Amino acid sequence: MERLPSWVRQHLAALRAVLVLTVILGGIYPLVVTGVAQAVFNGNANGSIIQKDGKDVGSALVGQNFTDADGKAIGKYFQSRPSAAGDGYDMLSTSPSNLGPEDIEDVLAVPGAKDDEGNPDTGKQSLLTQVCARSMAVGEREGVSGARPYCTSDGVGAVLKVFPAVGTVTRAVSVNQACPAAPFIADYQGVKVECGKPGEDYAAGRTVPVRGAQTAAVPADAVTASGSGLDPHISPAYAELQAPRVARERGLPVGKVEQFVKENTTGRSLGFMGEPGVNVLKLNLALDRG
Repeated sequence: MERLPSWVRQHLAALRAVLVLTVILGGIYPLVVTGVAQAVFNGNANGSIIQKDGKDVGSALVGQNFTDADGKAIGKYFQSRPSAAGDGYDMLSTSPSNLGPEDIEDVLAVPGAKDDEGNPDTGKQSLLTQVCARSMAVGEREGVSGARPYCTSDGVGAVLKVFPAVGTVTRAVSVNQACPAAPFIADYQGVKVECGKPGEDYAAGRTVPVRGAQTAAVPADAVTASGSGLDPHISPAYAELQAPRVARERGLPVGKVEQFVKENTTGRSLGFMGEPGVNVLKLNLALDRG
């Protein structure tokens, strides 16, 4: 029998290897792993789904919004932290905002201007202004001060552009407060502060964040999104802030609501990793059950 050419033998060997590895790695291995997961970690393997009245209402591992059809927070429920994943907690768009601590200047909307698709110009909020706006909204909802460092009283970043960038100041602009808004401070180093004019280029100026308030009543996790955008937990401090409102809406003693919070608070992983957290979905379901 004539020996096959070497290139044919090589291709046949490669084909056999592909078939064997496909059966092992594409069939046997996944079945074994799935079987072990179902037998040992059944709940986690199936998404840690939580049910209410026999219906799936969410996952213990993924946060969700507790809002009405208009996007307003439902008063009787604890609220989750903000999410940058899609329209909020979208598992197909899990991501952070990709904005950092130096993102403090807004792009002001130019009245009458339109984008490339013909939509009205809406400008772009900086991370700082997003934090300030969220803090003000949470403060109003919970009946506390929403003031925090580097934020104006109208919920935008307290940021000035001063000119020239080096030397004696001759001009100062509150770049995140569009005219005709009154600037958050009247003057800076003896120079009257102007409101920001949409469309004007202030890049040549020196950026000066103004601290303002020294502390904040609203916790950091109430105004910032998690890295994944899917975090199901809030801090005990944020839960404590919301407890009086939830108690009032449900007609319950605050102490009773705080007890529910404690029962749904998890400690640090392995006793030292991370921070304690409150699972918002589990907490709200526990409140509904009474």
